[in-house]
Formats: sequence, structure tokens, C-alpha cells
Amino acid sequence: MAGVDTVGDAAAAITAGRTALGIELGSTRIKAVLIGPDHAPLAVGSSDWENQLVDRVWTYSLEAVWAGVQESVAALAADVQRRHGVELTGVGALGVSAMMHGYLALDADGELLTPFRTWRNTNTGRATERLSAEFGVNIPHRWSVAHLFQAVLDGEEHVGRIDHLTTLAGYVHWQLTGEKVLGVGDASGMFPIDPATGAYDATMLARFDELAAEAGAELGLAGLLPAIAVAGEPAGTLTDAGARLLDPSGRLRPGALLCPPEGDAGTGMVATNSVAPRTGNVSAGTSIFAMVVLEGGLGAVHRELDMVTTPAGDPVAMVHCNNGASELDAWAGLFGQFARALGAEADSATVFRTLFTAALDGAGDGGGMLAYNYLSGEPITELEEGRPLFLRSPDSPLDLGAFMRTHLYSSLATLRIGMDVLQKAEGVRLDRMFAHGGLFKTEGVAQRFLAAAIDTPVSVGDVAAEGGAWGIAVLAAFAAAGRTPEQGLADYLGTTVFTGASLQTVEPDPADVAGFDAFMQRYLAGFPVERAAVEHVAVGAPTTPETQEQPA
Repeated sequence: MAGVDTVGDAAAAITAGRTALGIELGSTRIKAVLIGPDHAPLAVGSSDWENQLVDRVWTYSLEAVWAGVQESVAALAADVQRRHGVELTGVGALGVSAMMHGYLALDADGELLTPFRTWRNTNTGRATERLSAEFGVNIPHRWSVAHLFQAVLDGEEHVGRIDHLTTLAGYVHWQLTGEKVLGVGDASGMFPIDPATGAYDATMLARFDELAAEAGAELGLAGLLPAIAVAGEPAGTLTDAGARLLDPSGRLRPGALLCPPEGDAGTGMVATNSVAPRTGNVSAGTSIFAMVVLEGGLGAVHRELDMVTTPAGDPVAMVHCNNGASELDAWAGLFGQFARALGAEADSATVFRTLFTAALDGAGDGGGMLAYNYLSGEPITELEEGRPLFLRSPDSPLDLGAFMRTHLYSSLATLRIGMDVLQKAEGVRLDRMFAHGGLFKTEGVAQRFLAAAIDTPVSVGDVAAEGGAWGIAVLAAFAAAGRTPEQGLADYLGTTVFTGASLQTVEPDPADVAGFDAFMQRYLAGFPVERAAVEHVAVGAPTTPETQEQPA
């Protein structure tokens, strides 16, 4: 994909508003990306943030949402000035993306009724079991309907005052436009979508209301959920108040067209050109998940697989794992502290690159070591809470390469469990799998191990480095271009956005595949140890940092 030819061309595009702005609220960073007419990034800005564990619920405050959005937009504007010598006063189109699903319940005055409950919470066990049985589809812990039904079952006072349910992306979009709408991909994680109509499943909506009434709550769920829009459709315009929320200085003009807000899974699919059947992508950050676009339905219901959609509404099987690279981050931080204690100044990028590269020389099966990266509960392995563990047998040599390979394998192990169900039990075939996210920044390491884990070629691309924020900017550009019935999202990406894009593909190495298989046998056999660690804390052992409130 080519970029704008000159600085002057870019400045002219920015001044004329021939741009699209994407904002994504991820788990650890809020990022803004501005793209030009050719979809190449022109400027970026970001703000770091972190979730809090408050009363055993993972959450972010709405104050932190807007502080982070404003900081990322201000950083983007500064980057525009620095790179192109012009002021950012407007954009042609805008899109908002955020971490998927969770629970944002608001009253008739638009006030939040209970702290935002994120995807990371796994306290919805009774709700997911009942709804999955009643609906005949897998309802994951993080879905909005699971959080709502759990609140009903728990008799939470706020339930009777709910006027509007949405996701984080839907909330920010609503504040910017006044429109209560969601992209179909994000909506499919609030409540199941009927593939025949592209709307919320009417039969399941009616049954949910019956179940809620049996539990003492009169809801009318259909009236609480956002409207649904598909990629390419306009979803409102930036209001005066919305422009002020993005840029309190008042420099940013209102009026930009907004595309439907989406979840980070959908924007990751766009960022890796993975929206056509038999394509898929893996996104690895705080969580790790795979999205595989299906040619049809699955043969059975599997608790390891979520049925969602692409931003265009096509069926997707999703393997979502709550725990991704956070434990790797913690170990890298420890090694960085050790380096500084020795007087060696190494930035975090150098530390990660050094550690990841060392993993290439580690024993193929991890050298007998074992690690669990569970900072939070993990539904796929049926753990309500997590306890990070590292173990080794007495005869396991403690060398850096094997240690790091073990931790990289651990970050992919739960994903492998779900992919085995999809690829082996269901026989789903993939033409290509793309990967993006922080785990894949060190070239040829995690990409190679993922190829071994799923025994499939894995590609990474030059554009996906900007991630979902770039993906939602592309969706905004698609909406602004004026979608025609003849051109769907897959065609737009293939013929307009990704022409000339550079890809690096790694084939699975048989030795790595065998090594990962051996590691998985040890990983599965060791689960009683992980479960015992969780149960030990549950019966009154001293608290760990996870059980305490974390700073924002």
C-alpha cells in the first residue's frame, strides 16, 4: 500500500479534510490514527491507561475514558503539526473502536448505573450456563447479555432503571453523535445475531424477557439494545458537543461523518484484511483471540467458540482468551530492572527484543518448564480466577532461551485449545491466518511459534502495525466513500486498501510443531496445580496483587 507522495500532498489532504480518523480504546492504550486518501497513516497519538480491580470487578472509570481520548487526540494533533506543518482542525470521517462487549448500563438521563464491567470479568457463570442452555448457542462470560442476566439473577437494584445498554465503543460514539448504534460485529457480542435477518435474534429476545420475568425483572430487552449498522453505512455526524469532547481547545470542527462503532476484534480483522471466508487473524495483547470467517455454520455448540460476525455481518468463529501478553510484560519488566541494577540502560523495546530472540535458541518443548499466564479468570479452561505460575522439574535446566520459549508458548496455549476444537473437531479450513498486536513486534519469533501452535502458515503485514485504530479509520473511510451494493467490505479492502501491501509469511516448522505439541501435553497435565493455586487463595490465603485495587 503506497503512502501520500510528499509532505505537501499530506498537508493539503489534512487541510482539505480528505482524511479519516480512527480512535481505539484498547485494554492498555487508547490510540488515534489519522489516514489520508490512500489509507496510509499520516499521524498517530496515544495515551496509556490501565484497568482497576474494584470490589473484585475489572473496570475503567468514564473520567479515564475521556481523559485518555483527549490525550490521544491532542498527541495526534501535535504529530500532525510536527510531521506536516499544519494544524488539525477537522477530519473527513471518524470511527470509534474499543475493547469488546462488557457491560455499560445507563439510565434515562444517560448516567452510568454501575461501574463499567469489562470483558475481563468472569463472574457471570450462572448466567452463561442458563442462557447457553436456553438459546442453544454459546454465551460467553464477557457478553453484555451475560452481565445483564447475572445482574438480574443477583437482584441488583439498578436493573429496573436501565434505559440503554451498550459497549464502550457504543458509549463513546453516542457521546460524539447522539446516535445509539453499534456495528454488527460489536453488537454480535451484546446479543446473538440472526444470520437470516442481520438483527438481534427475535426468538431469543423474547425468551430472555421471559427468563428475566421469572427472576423478577421486567425488561423488554429489544428496547434497551443499540440499533445495528453494517460496515459502509453512515452512523451519524460529529456534533458540537462531541467535537469538544475530543478536543476541549475547540480547534476541531464538528460535522465529520462517523461509521458504525466496532469492537477491537472487528477492527483487527479489517487491519489484517481478514474479512473473507476461510481467512482469519490472531490479535495478541492483554488478551489474545482468533477470528476465523466461516463458509457456513458449525456442526455443534462449543463453549470454546463464540459465534460473532465481521463488521459486514458474515459469520465468524471466535476463540477468545482473557489472558495474553500481560505476564510476558511482567517478566520483561523484571529483566529490565535487573539490567538497570547492573548499570545497563536498555529501553523496553530492547529488553523485549533480546528476550524474544533468546527464545529461538530454547529447547523446542520448553525444556520441561511450565508456565500459566493467568492474571484473570479463563473461561476456556474453566477457571473463574487466575494465578500466574511458573514451574519446572528438578532436572529442567533454567536457561534463558527455554524460559522465554515456555512463556511465549504459555501465551498461546489457551488459544491452541480453542483452535483445536475449530480445526480438528469442526474441520474448519483456513487459506491464511494473519497476526497482529504487540506480541508480534519482534520479527519472526511469536509469529513462528503461532504457526507451530496452530500448524498453519501465519502472515504479518506492514500496515497492521497500527492495529485496530487504523482498522476503524479504514472503516470510516469506507463509509465516507459511499458504499455501493456491488462493493462489499472484502472487495474494498482487497482492491482499494491492501493493493501492494507487504506481507511476511512463516510456514510451520515440523520441529516447532512437535515441540509445541509436547509442551501442550505438559500444560494440560499441569492444570491441577493451577486450579489448586486458585482454590488456595479462595479459602483464605493471603491476598495477591490481583485481589487488591490497582491504580489507573
